[in-house]
Amino acid sequence: WSRMWIFGYGSLVWKADFPYEEKLYGYVLDYARRFWQSSPDHRGTPDLPGRTVTLVPSPGERVWGAAYRLAEDEVARVRSHLDEREKAGYGMLPIQFYPADRPGQPLAASVYVNSGERHYLGPQTVPSIAERVAIASGASGPNTDYVLRLAAAMRDIGAPDALDPHLAEVEAAVLLLLGKHNGSSATR
Repeated sequence: WSRMWIFGYGSLVWKADFPYEEKLYGYVLDYARRFWQSSPDHRGTPDLPGRTVTLVPSPGERVWGAAYRLAEDEVARVRSHLDEREKAGYGMLPIQFYPADRPGQPLAASVYVNSGERHYLGPQTVPSIAERVAIASGASGPNTDYVLRLAAAMRDIGAPDALDPHLAEVEAAVLLLLGKHNGSSATR
């Protein structure tokens, strides 16, 4: 692990609060992004946990995000920081990352995904996710900000399929609950 890439598909896309040498947009294959993870710390509380995304196996699908190349002398410190940041039910595993600007040149990366702990909720309906998101807030702010910033970040990538259907549906349901109708203008 002397030099490594970290792939982010949630808040890591817009909130890279660690040093890195390079950032690339791209995707991973055979996974789907889902709001099936509870957040008792960053986007909620233990009594009212918010909802954040995790990756679930899904053959043929792709999930867009950002990968960060860590400096060799920063790997241990950044890993420690991210292990703390992603402590509520996430573990790290290896994954192939496909940079958008380097077709046919996948990179070995690491990603934080659900580690099978109690914070994994399993399949949830979009209305139930949106209802919880609309009322939850934690140390990192309102859960609604997480959803809206993630959807905006996926639009900013500019790839036609970067904003996946699940994320788009959750965003639309949250905006409806907030009384907003145009997702693209509400998230800017």
